[in-house]
Amino acid sequence: MTQTIGFIGLGNMGGRMTRCITGKGIEVIGFDAHTPNIAGAGATPAISAGDVADRADIVFLSLPDSKIVEAVVYGEDGLLAHARAGQTIVDLSTAAPESTRKIAAALAEKGADYLDAGISGGAAAAERGELTLMIGGDEAALDRVRPAMEHFATNLFFMGASGAGHTTKLLNNFLNAVALSATSEVMVAGRRAGLDMDALLGVLNTSSGVNFATLNRFPKIVHGDYLKGGLTNSLMMKDVLLYTELIAGLGVAGLHASGPLASFGAGIATGRAGEISNTVVDVIGDLSGGIRVHGSEEQA
Repeated sequence: MTQTIGFIGLGNMGGRMTRCITGKGIEVIGFDAHTPNIAGAGATPAISAGDVADRADIVFLSLPDSKIVEAVVYGEDGLLAHARAGQTIVDLSTAAPESTRKIAAALAEKGADYLDAGISGGAAAAERGELTLMIGGDEAALDRVRPAMEHFATNLFFMGASGAGHTTKLLNNFLNAVALSATSEVMVAGRRAGLDMDALLGVLNTSSGVNFATLNRFPKIVHGDYLKGGLTNSLMMKDVLLYTELIAGLGVAGLHASGPLASFGAGIATGRAGEISNTVVDVIGDLSGGIRVHGSEEQA
């Protein structure tokens, strides 16, 4: 049986995921607070989140944080008011697991399933339809919506009960934040020391310092391409803070959050909140005397 797909939140990531679906000739009922995003994603316009819920069997959410997710779910014309038995709502946002579990329980009373599906891979993977999803909730519900997810994701991992997907996402994003901020510092230091940036990356990527940032970010950044379109400094900071709240609740010692909190916090404080998080290398460079890891040697 064909299931109608809805999508709420058609911005940086949601728009790309939706285009992966509509690009195959499949209709998506879409809603976004910024109306032009709907047409940009090739979606059929809805007038509200509730309208999407009324018209779609599967509803995907791609929203900035738990506060906005809760507004979309609990609002007067929100998903909870319109949810029905047999419907599946999939939250692709990065959200607080505790909030996720409460929403899942509320929707279950209406007979609807709520899956939390953290995403990884960034804008480039979203564009190609090759995202990784880490999913929490009812596994049978996941099986029902898996074909719709596979339009924009190639790796789907079932992580356990409600909240497990978003918990996994926070763990992953924290490591991403550590790698990006620490690698930025190392690259600035290497530039100041007069090292060739490509040669330094060659060493790191064949040695024990290798990480996602050295492999996928800095080969572009050292040539002036900041890969715009990904996670911003403010969203990275939000994710790190959610991680610290998570491990505090788990009773786990948090010994490594200070670095990314300082780095992305400095980016926000210096006016780069809305810029891609890769610009944290320039934040560290500015604090180190105006160093840039790309461009002529005179800049160093």
